[in-house]
Amino acid sequence: MYSDKKSILQLAALLKAHGVKKVVLCPGSRNAAIVHTLANIEEFTCYSVTDERSAGFFAIGLSLQGGGPVVICCTSGSALLNLHPAIAEAYYQQIPLIVISADRPAAWIGQMDGQTLPQPNAFGKLVKMSVNLPEVQTQEDEWYCNRLINEAILETAHHGKGPVHINVPISEPIYRFTAKELPEVRVITRYQGLNVYDRNYNDLIEKLNKANKRMIIVGQMNLIYYFEKKYVKPLYKNFVWLCEHLGNQTIPGIPIKNFDVAVSAMDEVRQEQMAPDLLITYGGHMVSKQMKKYLRNHPPREHWHIAADGKIADLFGCLTTVIEMDPFEFLEKIAFLLDNKPTNYPLTWENWCKTIPEPALPYSQISVTGDLLKALPAPCALHLANSSTVRYAQLFNLPPHVEVCCNRGVNGIEGSLSSAIGYATASDKLNFVIIGDLSFFIDMNALWMTHYHHNLRILLLNNEGGEIFHTLPGMDKNSKSRPFITAEHQTSAKGWAEERGFEYLKASNEEEWKEALVVFASSEDHPQPILLEVYTDKGEDTRLLREYYKSLKNK
Repeated sequence: MYSDKKSILQLAALLKAHGVKKVVLCPGSRNAAIVHTLANIEEFTCYSVTDERSAGFFAIGLSLQGGGPVVICCTSGSALLNLHPAIAEAYYQQIPLIVISADRPAAWIGQMDGQTLPQPNAFGKLVKMSVNLPEVQTQEDEWYCNRLINEAILETAHHGKGPVHINVPISEPIYRFTAKELPEVRVITRYQGLNVYDRNYNDLIEKLNKANKRMIIVGQMNLIYYFEKKYVKPLYKNFVWLCEHLGNQTIPGIPIKNFDVAVSAMDEVRQEQMAPDLLITYGGHMVSKQMKKYLRNHPPREHWHIAADGKIADLFGCLTTVIEMDPFEFLEKIAFLLDNKPTNYPLTWENWCKTIPEPALPYSQISVTGDLLKALPAPCALHLANSSTVRYAQLFNLPPHVEVCCNRGVNGIEGSLSSAIGYATASDKLNFVIIGDLSFFIDMNALWMTHYHHNLRILLLNNEGGEIFHTLPGMDKNSKSRPFITAEHQTSAKGWAEERGFEYLKASNEEEWKEALVVFASSEDHPQPILLEVYTDKGEDTRLLREYYKSLKNK
């Protein structure tokens, strides 16, 4: 029988699944549930060492004789600190130790309760990774716990070997041993390239070819990559390729870009039918909330993330494999390893997404965004500020050879204009910026700089407040909190723009907008940078967007 604590069960099951064999157990009460569970797993060879100072060095010896990671489990308080000298030695000798420390709940640290001190990150820079497990109350807690343990165990042999620390808070009651078996756990595997000298990857290729429904999603990538012709056909026809505007030109063919609205238009039966067996991802952040929700509710059997840094990025909660290599090198490597069996899966997605119409809306921030995207001269650069702007742009097609930039690392609204101006200053082509009023006014000092020149054109969408916040519950006109949450204002950029040397244009209706767009989107050289301020009604875009999505559901 094992502990009923789900964090301990995840820990024990993952240690076993990752092939750990040797476990050093130190006595104590707070760690008794961990010790009891580990000691009852037949695959582990357990050693009892009372003094933690000796236990750490004993574990070093065990690891040196065999080479694999060794677990050391201790109780809470100063017991953990007694391992410090051995952990320092293991760090500089690059010996893979897994320190597991039991802990009191965080609420009792520093409250004069016995054997308590701040244990997370106790070893500082002398471990490769330190994680603090949640006490599992929900499914999300259990997923988080699983991910942290996988990350820590993998890190013992990532870019050199070394020790890691897993801290396990445990609440009363501690001594309940009612679990009859260890749970089935999700094991994340890391391949450091597809190199036969590092690890045999035949099992990966076998899984790749067994999958009937294969999908690749590309996140933000600020580059253009041209695949050689010999790779294009075998790669393109074997996968569904999904890529937002932020992904730029980084796939071997034409991607599906309107997948966010396409997923929202699916009923449950279609969602189940079109869910992938195998998902491969590369690149950075993805904007689509619908796709995140869809894949979290319909997880593929396999999710591989391809990243040069090899870091764990478990966006959909179903990551199984991290392949540490350049994604384009990976794609070109697998192109001729695919079995090329006939599949209608890519065509099913393409046909469905072709049935989704672009929004045909009256004058609004959404329609203005769509009009500009259609009118953009190529080549040019398009800079999207965060929040509503980047989501509206995704609703429309984009001309080829338009490079898209956006601050999606953290997704904050500050600095969008400054980043765009920095890029435009170093660029010799036209640079268009689509930015909302809050993003603009919070970063309006960007125009204070003197580096920009006439290749900069700013489309300011001004509805006198944060449009996206109108979607929140309770944001009716009588709400006391509405002015604070939506940041309503009556500010114009006219005076500031003209003072800073911009040609200022304004539009408050469809006719004015169409007239201004001719000048704004012209590919002809212009003597001044241009700022076009477009005024729309508060909350109107939220209403129109809801009607658009409702129409998709009824199609």
